[in-house]
Amino acid sequence: MTLRRCKTIPLYARLVRYGFRKHATYVSAALAGAFTNSVFGILRAYILIALWQARPGLAGYDVTDAVTFCFVTQAFIGPMQLFGGGLTIPERIRSGDIALDLVRPAPLQLWALAEDLGRAGYLFAVRGLPPMLVGAALFGIVLPAGPVQWAGFLAAALLGVLISFGWRYLVALSVCWLVDDRGVQVLSMALTTFFSGMMLPLTIFPGWLGDLTRALPWSGMVQAPADLFLGTAPILGTLAFQAFWAAALLALGALGTRAIRHKVVIQGG
Repeated sequence: MTLRRCKTIPLYARLVRYGFRKHATYVSAALAGAFTNSVFGILRAYILIALWQARPGLAGYDVTDAVTFCFVTQAFIGPMQLFGGGLTIPERIRSGDIALDLVRPAPLQLWALAEDLGRAGYLFAVRGLPPMLVGAALFGIVLPAGPVQWAGFLAAALLGVLISFGWRYLVALSVCWLVDDRGVQVLSMALTTFFSGMMLPLTIFPGWLGDLTRALPWSGMVQAPADLFLGTAPILGTLAFQAFWAAALLALGALGTRAIRHKVVIQGG
């Protein structure tokens, strides 16, 4: 490891801490989000209970599995930023401040990723865990069987955050060409909500549609870690799938950052 890389590691650690502390200043907002996620989780749970009572064994789940899936996905809304956003890059592109970001002592993408990891860690603790505790108290949920399954789930959750960041980063960079990103953000939210497994387990979709939804990157945000939590998917294969999409999206983001740098230089600021 070179001396320069050794010096950048503490920088990224500080950025992760900064992202955590930045969002920790909005405690009331996080608690309100946890309350909302818990309430909607209860409503979703009753819908899924009715569905699985009418169709026992649907998608290979029993009723308890379906309820568990419901509250695990509710817990992922904040950390995975499933409704989009979470990055300040679009505003900084519109204001021109992105030019300052591009001359920082760390690449724009890694800088933003470190902050986003801190954000995800805080929201998982404050906004993600309460819905799962509510689900466990009111309905009873399935827990991972042992330390290996717990480790697999936590690794899958981290990779899910990386996939989420990779996708949201690409959406954020699109502002450099589109100026107004509202249409892209709406499209991104629709794709993420449907194809991640947020609405319903992707395993209920039949045939080619089910195969397609489970092969797309969005499934790595919710469906994949939820499957490992329930123990319904192989750990190594699931993590390899997520790692592939995380690497692919981050690589595309690096190419997009280079394109932005050239565009900023061409435009003169």
